[in-house]
Amino acid sequence: MPDAALTLPPLPPLPATMRAITQVRPGGPEVLELVETERPVPGRTEILVRVHAAGVNPSDWKTRARGVFADGAQPPFTLGFDVCGVVAAVGQGVTVFKPGDEVFGMPRFPHPAGAYAEYVTAPARHFAHRPAALDHVHAAALPLAALTAWQALVDTADVRPGQRVLIHAAAGGVGHLAVQIAKSRGAYVIGTAREAKHAFLRGLGADELIDYTRQDFAHQLKDIDVALDTVGGTYGPRSLRTLRPGGTLITLSSPDDAVPAEEAHAADAHAVFMLVEPDQEGLRQIASLVDSGQLRVEIEEVVPLAEAARAHELGETGRTTGKLVLSVTP
Repeated sequence: MPDAALTLPPLPPLPATMRAITQVRPGGPEVLELVETERPVPGRTEILVRVHAAGVNPSDWKTRARGVFADGAQPPFTLGFDVCGVVAAVGQGVTVFKPGDEVFGMPRFPHPAGAYAEYVTAPARHFAHRPAALDHVHAAALPLAALTAWQALVDTADVRPGQRVLIHAAAGGVGHLAVQIAKSRGAYVIGTAREAKHAFLRGLGADELIDYTRQDFAHQLKDIDVALDTVGGTYGPRSLRTLRPGGTLITLSSPDDAVPAEEAHAADAHAVFMLVEPDQEGLRQIASLVDSGQLRVEIEEVVPLAEAARAHELGETGRTTGKLVLSVTP
């Protein structure tokens, strides 16, 4: 007979319907509405996750405003990519998870994932086990932003000890995680942020900070090995001028903001646009950093699912520190 102390409580029965946030047209935060809709069913190689919390990202409010996903998906749809919750059921062929496992992930990106809902289905290998050191809310804040930073700094730039890494919007969702990931690689980290955010960033390990409202980083900095542009606009061309020969500029905001290859070549630099991808191994590495105390996620505010519109309003101010999270299931 199994040890009663090791027996997990039974999962709640699966409902036929669920709450979700949907929109039927493009527009401002007011187009987001709470509805009751059919619960999804996992297909082959997929898992059904009972969502406890969902992260809110700039890609969400940009998609809401445009009214179309990057893959062309049209309304009605449910926003959201960051998920943390409990596996409620598994589809045929899944071996890496079982019902009751606690997982986090960024499923299906850039295709609709529907994370602003009580249940989500997605390929099992778009998830990893939740970091032991985090609750569901904090783990839900990690996937998209942390994977973006990891794939940019580790997979793309291969940041190494002693390199000088410039991170723009360093106190933002991607930025504050990128600071810590670069430090975990042994880099000297320089961040741009308002002065009010400097103490926070020093606490994360930033070595040098520039208040972009008072100083032009392009005139202050040189010999940068890797520059991470999370802002767009003029930040890419100006960052290019700070690079040492052979340096790398990674643009995250939009392909329209990427520095042309010929311009980068003329400056003896590399310039790329990067789009984050679902990545189970990357999630495992991020969880390891969290559990070893090298990575923490800052949350600006936790907002109930029904108030998703307010979360978007907060995010669109551009003044939040860290991440916004929707609380979905108690």
